[in-house]
Amino acid sequence: MPSSKAKSQKSPSEIEKKLMEMAKRIVDDIYAKRNPAIELPIRTLSNVYFDEVSKLIRIGDRKSIRTYMNMAHTRKFMQTVLVASECKKIMDQQVTTSVRDLYYALKHTIKGSKENTFDDQSESDPIIEDLEAALNTLREELNLKTDRKGYLAGGVMINDMGDLINAKKMGSSGWAIPSNVEPEVIKFEDVSADYILVIEKDAVWQRLNEDKFWRDHNCIIITGKGQPARGARRLVNRLHKEHNLPVYVLTDADPWGYYIYSVIKQGSINLSFLSDRLGTPEAKFIGLTTEDLKEFDIPKNVTIKLTKEDEKRIKELMNYIWFKPKEWQKELKHMAKEGFKMELEALSSKGIKFISKEYLPQKIENKEFLP
Repeated sequence: MPSSKAKSQKSPSEIEKKLMEMAKRIVDDIYAKRNPAIELPIRTLSNVYFDEVSKLIRIGDRKSIRTYMNMAHTRKFMQTVLVASECKKIMDQQVTTSVRDLYYALKHTIKGSKENTFDDQSESDPIIEDLEAALNTLREELNLKTDRKGYLAGGVMINDMGDLINAKKMGSSGWAIPSNVEPEVIKFEDVSADYILVIEKDAVWQRLNEDKFWRDHNCIIITGKGQPARGARRLVNRLHKEHNLPVYVLTDADPWGYYIYSVIKQGSINLSFLSDRLGTPEAKFIGLTTEDLKEFDIPKNVTIKLTKEDEKRIKELMNYIWFKPKEWQKELKHMAKEGFKMELEALSSKGIKFISKEYLPQKIENKEFLP
């Protein structure tokens, strides 16, 4: 499949123009007595591929047509038009709103029926992603935002809409990463760090922040509190691209942690149309691995037995092309053979500060990374 073109930042007028063009096509269809239709990129595994050149998951060229007169499409067609219309309205008002507020603003019972426009937010969220893909834009550029998820501390000075944030002086809580971290909102005034450390667990991030790991090792520490939200992944992407900072990722030694790393590195299947902005192919995996049990003399009693679901997920990861490097195949085979996984907190069995004083410094100094 051909590569997707990288997105360029669009002005509000350009996005509004695209929304109006979509609306005009629908109106023209109605006046011409044609079946109103919306063209959408297919956002499933069947239409994504791994680009060996960019090392990113990309969306292919296949499209679907969502039509009003097709009973299987009618509800989603209506929902798509509602979301597009509301986005145009809030852009006209020059305000932003959350995806949760958008859901409630549009949820109502259709007059003369018992049918709701939306029964749950799980219906409206995918429609927003459809709209992003169809317009080749971001939800933030449609004036939509989500709850903040993720924190940052370390060697960076941030201009947040005119307010200067020194990430070295954020106390125990760190700087909360917003949904929209695009250049018109978030600017990096000064970056003194040598690298970025992305940490899966909030509790481990707090440990490293309390130990001032970012100060002693001149870095930026970020947690996504599990699977990082788009704001955190975009921030990592920008810091790497704009300031050439290496990115190291620290997760649990389990198939779910490894998948979190892969999403940070090359993007996700569901958001393949945003991989250029959210993926950081140069990211390296620093740990935790099952091989570390022996390497760092970690007690076996802190490991957790693999579940059937874990075993199934390991097999799935081994078949993903981005987990085909020999180093990853070795680790996944070792995990399956030994039958255990480990949480990052297991390192505390060696001492509360073991992770910040010994484990991470050794891994970084010796460049003990997985690709």
